[in-house]
Amino acid sequence: MSAARILDVRRTNWSGSLRLPLTCALLVVFATAPLQAQSYQDLYDFDCTSGCTPYGRLTQGSNGNLYGTTGAGGSNNLGTIFMLSTAGAYTRLFNFDSTTGAPSGGLTLASYDLNFYGTTANALFRFNPLTLALTAVHTFASSEGSPVGPPVQYTDQNYLFGVGSLGSSPGTAYRLTVSTETFELLPKTIPAYPTGPLILAGDGTFYGATGSGGHYDAGTIFRLTPAGAVKVEYPFSDGDDGDSPNAPLALGRDGNLYGTAASGGYFLDYGTTFELILPSDSFSIGYSFDGTAGSGAHPAAGLLAASDGNFYGTTYGGGSNALGTLFEMEAGGSIIPLFDFSGNGGVVSGAYPNTTLLEDTNGLFYGLTPSGGANGEGVFYTLTPPNPVSHIALCCSWWVILDQPVTILGQNLTGVVHVYFGSVPAQFQPGSDTYLIADVPSAAIDGLVTVTLATGQQIESQQSVHILPKITNLDPSSGPVGSPVGIVGGGFAGTTKVTFGGVAATNFTVVTPALIQATVPVGAATGKVGVVTPNGSAASKETFTVN
Repeated sequence: MSAARILDVRRTNWSGSLRLPLTCALLVVFATAPLQAQSYQDLYDFDCTSGCTPYGRLTQGSNGNLYGTTGAGGSNNLGTIFMLSTAGAYTRLFNFDSTTGAPSGGLTLASYDLNFYGTTANALFRFNPLTLALTAVHTFASSEGSPVGPPVQYTDQNYLFGVGSLGSSPGTAYRLTVSTETFELLPKTIPAYPTGPLILAGDGTFYGATGSGGHYDAGTIFRLTPAGAVKVEYPFSDGDDGDSPNAPLALGRDGNLYGTAASGGYFLDYGTTFELILPSDSFSIGYSFDGTAGSGAHPAAGLLAASDGNFYGTTYGGGSNALGTLFEMEAGGSIIPLFDFSGNGGVVSGAYPNTTLLEDTNGLFYGLTPSGGANGEGVFYTLTPPNPVSHIALCCSWWVILDQPVTILGQNLTGVVHVYFGSVPAQFQPGSDTYLIADVPSAAIDGLVTVTLATGQQIESQQSVHILPKITNLDPSSGPVGSPVGIVGGGFAGTTKVTFGGVAATNFTVVTPALIQATVPVGAATGKVGVVTPNGSAASKETFTVN
């Protein structure tokens, strides 16, 4: 971000909640905006008969449609699960009732079984998009909190992680083992009023925000490890850095985290954007909203890290109609105003947006407002950027492992002739125009995924995959100290450690991402062989016998 617009503040140097000294250079106006470059279209107006007050993020399914939840309406006026085509065709799939309770917002598509997972005020549920059956996987006890938003997938497809709220008391975190439907409340608490869903960062741990808690009780950014350890990475002060970061974080293409605080900031209480630089945990104040017609106020939703390298977001208030705004934030930190919402009619129908935008693989952005539109009960809209970039995406995690089937989402995929993980070709099976199934090749390293159409056109992913290590066999599986052993598998690039029965090998070479040559170390014991890489660790299934 531009040095003229932000202050870089390390957590260790943060000295209190007083306003930071700012120069006039910080009072920077919006970047000049070519307003005609983007276009806005109201695609569907919600009504309470079929479901209204949409809340929570949209999720792209393997059929190319978008899925989400409404907080009200439907047969029982307790909300619905819906499907929307990118053209705006609405299908109600499920009606929540007094048994299930109303949804708490949004769905997660899980790689393990390709079902959706979500939450209500007191339950974690699974929804099958084929049978339209909803199953309560876990009912939360009062001590476990009320779940906040859908859980998210871990690097291991078999686990989902989420957070719960206990009001002003510290929040909770949980883990679900999908294969056995085993629920586990994690041991450490998190600050009050957590925001869901979590974001899985490039270091393999989760990050989230809380609307309260921290040293100044103004909200926090926290880190959650898969084992349940919690660390507050940054406490907001209700100063120029902001207050009440009530929205999910976004992972930028640079590996840093970006977000919004609904209030606070240089202009007192209109909110800010911010950046957390990983792994240093250096915090940068971004843009301070000022509540004027050209700026907007109170960004209640998170930021979309888009394929063009910029961020897109909304404010809940402000704008020329005081109904909220749509804005673009350039990678350097400048804010470009795009549209002011106009309520129940007008050019930009919709009001009070509070949901993070989604970028579809067709390159267009889609969003929801909980009110406004022809019926006053919410809008499904599209924001078309100047140069939409069609791309592919992985369902439902960028962490993959050798021989694991990966669902690739996109457009025109029936015409694919090649799939590459980086430069390594992969075997694949055509699925439909909107998805295919590929296997992770053993020689793959971290990088973009690319598909090649019969026309020669290549379509890339906008994120790099992280290859998890896996040991498939040992050659040989026994030998004396000092003997060479081939460790065969995949994901070995950058290996930092090899062990035999827990004893580190002092001599090993990564020959290829699929092969390590190691020497059995002095003191080695009969047991598993292990490897440690930047993406994680793996152990052999077979035992190596030291003889």
